[in-house]
Amino acid sequence: MTFPAETIAQVARTLARFRRIAVSYGVPPAHFSVLATEAMRRAANAREMLTAIREAADIGVHVLAPEVETLFGAVMGSRSAFVDISRGGLFLDLGGGSVQMTWVDTRLPDYEIAAALAGESMPFGAARLIRVLEGQPEEVRAQEKQRLNASMQSAFAKLCDKFPALAQAKAEHEASATAAPTTNGAGTSAGPVAGGIDAYLCGGGFRGYGCMLQHNDPIQPYPLPSVGTYTVTGDFFKQTEKMRRVNSEHEGKIYGISKRRRQQFPAIIEVVEAFIRTVPHLRTVTFCGGSNRDGALLMKLPKSVRESNPLEALAGFPIQGHEDAGGAGGGKGDMAVAQAVLRTLYGAVPVNVDISRTPTVFSLGLGPLFARQVWIHQGEDDDANASYALHEAVTRDPSAPGLTHLARAVLGLTTCARWGSNLGPIDVQLYRNLKGLVAEARQESVFWAEYLGAVAAVMVDLVPAWPKSVEELESTLRFEATQTADPDKRRASIELTVHVAAGAAVGIDPEDVKGRLSYVGKKRKDGTRPDKKVTVRIQAMK
Repeated sequence: MTFPAETIAQVARTLARFRRIAVSYGVPPAHFSVLATEAMRRAANAREMLTAIREAADIGVHVLAPEVETLFGAVMGSRSAFVDISRGGLFLDLGGGSVQMTWVDTRLPDYEIAAALAGESMPFGAARLIRVLEGQPEEVRAQEKQRLNASMQSAFAKLCDKFPALAQAKAEHEASATAAPTTNGAGTSAGPVAGGIDAYLCGGGFRGYGCMLQHNDPIQPYPLPSVGTYTVTGDFFKQTEKMRRVNSEHEGKIYGISKRRRQQFPAIIEVVEAFIRTVPHLRTVTFCGGSNRDGALLMKLPKSVRESNPLEALAGFPIQGHEDAGGAGGGKGDMAVAQAVLRTLYGAVPVNVDISRTPTVFSLGLGPLFARQVWIHQGEDDDANASYALHEAVTRDPSAPGLTHLARAVLGLTTCARWGSNLGPIDVQLYRNLKGLVAEARQESVFWAEYLGAVAAVMVDLVPAWPKSVEELESTLRFEATQTADPDKRRASIELTVHVAAGAAVGIDPEDVKGRLSYVGKKRKDGTRPDKKVTVRIQAMK
């Protein structure tokens, strides 16, 4: 392939403007990098492009080796959006000239290097493939599709050989697939099988497909604006024929998909279908907003920083090992108090109930962030705060690592419940759609969001300001809960006991405290009824 002269001139002009913008913001020359990938590696006249860029913008270009492109894009660029990938996942990056595939498991030592070295780069990018599909005879198109499928299958087989966890996930799914599937009342699959494989897709091509899925998501309007960290089941991901039809028939704008991406969509579908044929046992697929740029920037950070919990830093707590650097919310003392707040809140979870696999502020790593929000905006109207909580969860820190779509929805519902969830008509639809997103992951998560938020409100009634110390909190308040089953009513009952110090109870009406949980477990306005009911009793702390 060769770059047309006009393309070379346009790229050079664009980078010259980019350089001027960087200089106007005071970016030192040493901090300015330009990365090039597959097209520059393959172009016969790549040197002409590099020379034009140097003359127009006075900058050099790093032409990445395939392994480095995999490291920056498919691995760290995508991984940068998450706290960790502790279950392991297939990571793919679809650009204009190539598609990369590798396996990422943050439990492994030096996982990023292992993933980059094991990654496979295949020359089937969306821009390159669409030229073949639209400009070549049928015989050539068929050969190209065969090469794409063979390359994808070869790449996956090599990864299975190198990573036992991937091979095991594949084997577990194949074993479970022989069992009869469970269905829900609608006759559809009741959920992804436990042994399936999780995939994480980045690059403009895959994000275009993610936006098309989002456009057709059962939850409409979809409550979050970005496709980054949008997760779908494997079954929904596989609806390629429907997505192909929508792309060709829908005349209006589809949010998040440019005109150019719509034109490339047939090529994107070919790559997606080749991936599905190669890995039919998909449990979930998550679309990632990261890129080579994000991955390169992440790799500049010390490993202790890039592997730390980003949600703790987002909450204003110092990164472990970097406490001297300070933070927006203070140091170790504040973190100790936050941990005590979370321990106290977790005391309201019945001792005989395991919620470790249920999406909550605890299991999603949102605890420090939620703890910070429990006491803020005191004195403002509760209903206004409930509305604010929903909207902030959706819009805050758009590119913050760890704030996935599910995490934002859980955080929004839980914080909204802390203020009573009494919403005006304009917010009801957002609340309902966030609740639908959470329920898709696990139905009972909606109950736990409502319950834990209401318990947090009780905590503030009795401890009205952020505790000055762990001792102040733990000597004032303690929750204790048990759950019992009622076989006749087919509902579980949670009995919550609030142990409170005598001094903290002065001036507090016990009925007001109980009222905080009065709506939890009750039949909702939308007609649904939680499978648990809650009773509360208050007891003097001994």
